[in-house]
Amino acid sequence: MPHTVLVVPTGHGVGLTATCLGLLRALDARGVDVGFFKPVTQPRADERSAENSVALVRLTTALRPPEPVSADVVEQRLGEGALEQLMEEVVTAGEEVLQRHEVVIVEGLVPRTELTWSGRINLALAKALDAEVLLVGADESGRGHAEVAERVAERMAIAESTYRSGETGRVVGAVVNRLPDDDPARVAALREALGRRSIPLVGAVAQCEELTWPRALDLVRALDLQVLSQGDSARRVKEVVVAAQAVPGMLPLLAEGRLIVVPGDRHEVVLATCLAAMNGVRLGALLLTIGVEPDERVWALCRPAAATGLPIYLSQGYTYEVASRIHDLDSQVPADDAERAQLVATVMAEGLDETWLDTLRTGGQARRLSPAAFRRRLTVLAREAGKRIVLPEGAEPRTLQAAAICQARGIATCVLLANQEEVEATAAGLGLVLPDGIEVVDPGAISDRHVEVLVEARKHKGVNAQLARDQLAEPITLGTVMLAAGEVDGLVAGAVHTTAATLRPALQVLRTAPGAKLVSSVFFMCLPDEVVIYGDCAVNPDPDAGELADIAIQSAASARAFGIEPRVAMISFSTGTSGAGSDVQKVAEATRIAREREPDLLIDGPLQYDAATTASVARSKAPDSPVAGRATVFVFPDLNTGNTTYKAVQRNAGVVSIGPMLQGLAKPVNDLSRGALVEDVVYTIALTAIQAARG
Repeated sequence: MPHTVLVVPTGHGVGLTATCLGLLRALDARGVDVGFFKPVTQPRADERSAENSVALVRLTTALRPPEPVSADVVEQRLGEGALEQLMEEVVTAGEEVLQRHEVVIVEGLVPRTELTWSGRINLALAKALDAEVLLVGADESGRGHAEVAERVAERMAIAESTYRSGETGRVVGAVVNRLPDDDPARVAALREALGRRSIPLVGAVAQCEELTWPRALDLVRALDLQVLSQGDSARRVKEVVVAAQAVPGMLPLLAEGRLIVVPGDRHEVVLATCLAAMNGVRLGALLLTIGVEPDERVWALCRPAAATGLPIYLSQGYTYEVASRIHDLDSQVPADDAERAQLVATVMAEGLDETWLDTLRTGGQARRLSPAAFRRRLTVLAREAGKRIVLPEGAEPRTLQAAAICQARGIATCVLLANQEEVEATAAGLGLVLPDGIEVVDPGAISDRHVEVLVEARKHKGVNAQLARDQLAEPITLGTVMLAAGEVDGLVAGAVHTTAATLRPALQVLRTAPGAKLVSSVFFMCLPDEVVIYGDCAVNPDPDAGELADIAIQSAASARAFGIEPRVAMISFSTGTSGAGSDVQKVAEATRIAREREPDLLIDGPLQYDAATTASVARSKAPDSPVAGRATVFVFPDLNTGNTTYKAVQRNAGVVSIGPMLQGLAKPVNDLSRGALVEDVVYTIALTAIQAARG
């Protein structure tokens, strides 16, 4: 039987679904096979606001929980006095989830005045599912620590008594959300107050304004706005400014993420707002009220601002009315807002007690290396490494955001090669405050002192001091020389450069590691339930058999370094001896060479992709293979096959890929895809730091 945890709130608006998302994220990151079940739909006062817990779980995880029993069915069963029948229906609906997973998180109902049966249903669910109960509360009063703690603890104690039968209780802990701050003294007071009532505090999460920021498009949906210019409708609205002042007073308020609300005939404010957008201020949106569009001549001047991505909307309502409706918007995360939902899950997971989370394991089951567990491992190992990573594209927006994240989370000390003013301008445009510790180094100020290192490394190619100075004008070359000189531990580039531009200086200055015949690459492919490695998908166009064997051995070593047991499949269009031709022979010979060089390595080939991944196919095509059906490392015969396969899997299966990570260099250098997301850059920096620590 799974370990079942019913999560129930002690009031309205305490962050019930957010807590469930955090539990799923935290357990998955620890390799726990965790599932989710929402037994009964949460009725909502706003008919347009549908139950979205299941949708958010599907959006943020690979889970596909069943649809909950509708509120209409619940009310019908309760009206018939058939609570037990309802619970049978609930258990039947969740049977597959309850049987499949090691731990199942069950979301209860939020109490409301019009939902008088929510508490009764939550108690019935706890009994029917034989579930432990996790209470979720919140406090946003901002009062003294002891006063807040006592009030929250008393509310929790009342809820806890509901789930107690004699001396036996079901409540295993409490999570308190939306604290005014994360002051350790406040958390200690909560723990003490709850402890006196025998309720462990297993999570304390401070209010995070970022979790409440809607997108511009959410305002359009909620307020039925007319779209004058769609712009970047995914922009976050961080603050609302009602333009009551004249332009001079408004200017300091025109800042990143702000929604400017103004009557449509206030042309001077409209023009000032658009001018700010044209000067690089990334405003949330411009919302015109009273149903008045700007004069056509003014609108013509505003069009360049619209081209910057500034969303411009029109409301028929009065300014005060519109501002009030924005203030009262439902704070729940929309079912299609993946970015915000992922952030909620991450913040909540970080607020949960790790020791308590470990008690939820049922024992006896192997720990999974899920994508979340793999990313968590990367973060932990990178923190332990404590390395300095140089980023030659230091002012590039994604790189700058990733550097700030890495610095804040302790993943690495980032060294940005860029002009200080350019970095500050980019950060201001992103609304980004750079954390302490990030180093910004102007390439022009340090290139001269690296001339001798480059001349020494390239003198066999006739590079003199003047040529070295010319080459050091390129930041990637400068960063590579810094790495060769031991000033940094690794390099990450490629957000706006080709793979060749990143790799060429590394091959020229650093060269290959001892014993490596070539430089190759791997991608860590985060499949829904596991992480596997693909190599080589980025560097070598058509390796011969010996080079392919080297790629296989390098890729297996990378797998071991990151906690993946290497079972290497040498991919071909043929399995075993079923096919013939030079391509198949190359793969067979590469497999033989790799086995000869590393007799203990689990490797087999040629294998077709389906034979390598699918147990049923493996039993038919390669019944005696130690790898078929359970491969973790896939080595492709050439770049054409590898690159095409990785991109097809990544795009069509919605798989997150981390990499490419380069193998075989004397010191770690890694290349980014030019379409890389901020998260991709963060984990590539982490990979690089780990490589540096492992030599």
